Amino acid sequence: MHFPLHPETPADGVTLEELFAGRDVDMDGMHNRMKGLMDQEGLPYNRRSHTYNSRLAQELGIWADGQDGGGDIHDALFKAYFVDGINIGDVEALVEIAAANGLDAGAAREVLENRTFKEQVDENWNRSRQYGVTGVPTYVAGGQSVVGAQPYEVLIQLIDAAEAKAQAE
Repeated sequence: MHFPLHPETPADGVTLEELFAGRDVDMDGMHNRMKGLMDQEGLPYNRRSHTYNSRLAQELGIWADGQDGGGDIHDALFKAYFVDGINIGDVEALVEIAAANGLDAGAAREVLENRTFKEQVDENWNRSRQYGVTGVPTYVAGGQSVVGAQPYEVLIQLIDAAEAKAQAE
C-alpha cells in the first residue's frame, strides 16, 4: 500500500534543511540512525540532501507489478532515492529506471504521462489515512501498527500479537 509522504513536495524536490526548517531535527543523528539500521540489514543507504515527491514512482510501481519481472522496480526505486539521490518524481528519471530494469520505456512513459494508475494510488492514500499511517514504513496487523525501520524481532512481535488477537476473537 502506498502512503503520501510529503505530497506537497514540488517536482524539483526540496532540501532536507527546507523540509525540517523550524523544527529541532538532528540531521546527523537522523542519518546515523537510519544508516545503522540499513547496515544491520545489509541495505545500501547514503546521506540524502533532498526529498522528492514519490507520487509518480508509486504510480509506476503499480504498473510495474503487472509486468513480467516488474517487481524489481521497487528495489531500483529504493536505490535511486536512498542511495543515488535521484529525483523519483521526474518522469525522465523514472522512465530510465524502468528501462534499466527490463521494462518497456515507452509503456512506462505512457503510464506516467497519462497518469494511468492515479486512482489506485489515491485509493491507497485514502486507506493509509484510514489506518492512521503517519510515516513510512508502517506495518499494520491486527489493528496495531509499528512505524519506521524496525528490527526483525519487532515485526515478529507485531505478527504474533495479531495472531493471538485473531485466535481470541
